[in-house]
Amino acid sequence: MLRRVPSEPADPSLVPHPTHPAKPALSWAGELGRVEELTHDQLIDRSARAATVLARFGIRAGDRVAVHLPLVPESVIATLACGRIDAVRTTLPVSLRPAELTARLRDSGASVVITADAGFWDGAVRPVKAAVDRALAGGGTEVRTVLVVSRCPRPVAWHPGRDHWWHESLAAAGGGRTLEG
Repeated sequence: MLRRVPSEPADPSLVPHPTHPAKPALSWAGELGRVEELTHDQLIDRSARAATVLARFGIRAGDRVAVHLPLVPESVIATLACGRIDAVRTTLPVSLRPAELTARLRDSGASVVITADAGFWDGAVRPVKAAVDRALAGGGTEVRTVLVVSRCPRPVAWHPGRDHWWHESLAAAGGGRTLEG
């Protein structure tokens, strides 16, 4: 039996706070020697911004958010953002073919997909968003919004009104640890 755990503790003094907010909380090494580190404060700030973005796109407690990202820091941020607003993260492996993505999206009922423009693996840049675009082309899903993380800057097909850059959306959400709604 599953039990819902409240996202906010009854006593705010019980919320753990990092003793060293400036120390790295997440270290990532990726394509072609690219390295990123996020401190506790940066990770908390970005997850709060991402939660605000999801809320602005209509995501509420219990709603599904599909995450179709390679192993990158934004995947962790998306997970934390979903947790902040009690949304359910649905993971879509980047290896899925468009028909498989369509089926998973239909089954999940996700209205938002977080994906990347492209990813770097097996020594090459590979398109990621293109598979999402093909999966959504036939309809039959609840997806209204696609947030696109820029990992390998390159031209990418765009659907105005549906597609939004992750970095621009987070910047527009402002800073801070509060959730706007």
